[in-house]
Amino acid sequence: MIQHFGQLLKLKLSFTVVFSAMIGYLLGFEEFNIYYFLYLTAGGFFVTGSANGLNQILERNQDSLMQRTLSRPLPQGNLTTFKAFIFCIAIGTLGLFLLNKINPHGTIYGGMSKSSFFGLISILLYVLSYTPLKRVSTISIFVGAIPGAIPFLLGYVAATDKFELAAGVLFAIQFFWQFPHFISIAWVQHEDYKKAGFKMLFGGRKNRYPAVISIFTSILMTVISLVPFLFNVPGLKLSIYAASLILLLGIWFTIKSINLYINTDDDTARKLMFSSFLYLPIMQIVFVVDRFFS
Repeated sequence: MIQHFGQLLKLKLSFTVVFSAMIGYLLGFEEFNIYYFLYLTAGGFFVTGSANGLNQILERNQDSLMQRTLSRPLPQGNLTTFKAFIFCIAIGTLGLFLLNKINPHGTIYGGMSKSSFFGLISILLYVLSYTPLKRVSTISIFVGAIPGAIPFLLGYVAATDKFELAAGVLFAIQFFWQFPHFISIAWVQHEDYKKAGFKMLFGGRKNRYPAVISIFTSILMTVISLVPFLFNVPGLKLSIYAASLILLLGIWFTIKSINLYINTDDDTARKLMFSSFLYLPIMQIVFVVDRFFS
């Protein structure tokens, strides 16, 4: 039973998301607060897991049609929809409660802290907007990129209790990164997605439109990543060494998108997908290392 709840959480994805929030915190804090950091880590994990589980509840019928998701606990009948729903609501509530303990005096609407507010927004957008839109239009990728980019911002806001330009830069980096990431996955899984009625790939695989979007957003992501070096962004700096490394990483990642434009095949899309998995944490680590050692 425990392993089925673990599948519902999508443990690997949840840990990846929380990693971005942790990096955001490390980039923003002035005085490290171990309690806030632990609240962020645990709360972010539970909020992400809740969103992932609610997504699977809403897509349980579609998941049963795709080879990639057929083994999930709901299509297999290993969990009932009711149990899954109660579990997701419980851990989501716990996650928001923990996030609300971060800078509790800097509250906004309804007495929520900024951290819990962004956590709630990420759940609502992911579950109520992105999930149903996947069956309607490829605009779902744009919508899904918003909650997907919140963790980087959330970590910074948790550390500073400020929603300012630096937080916006971190959000924008992860927002534009998600387009090549989503496009490569949608390309590789295109046939599976078609079976479930998901419209995830701009124009399908018969043209180069998805690759053009991937190239454009990769370039934007790279340029925005260099903003703290090129301009004065209070609370976020880059040395010339880190900026050079991030530029090289961005060029490497953009070339993967260009290769998809040239080849338009599954193998190249798969290489772009794996490159996206590598690029984001490496870039984030460069930011953190530069902050503490430059």
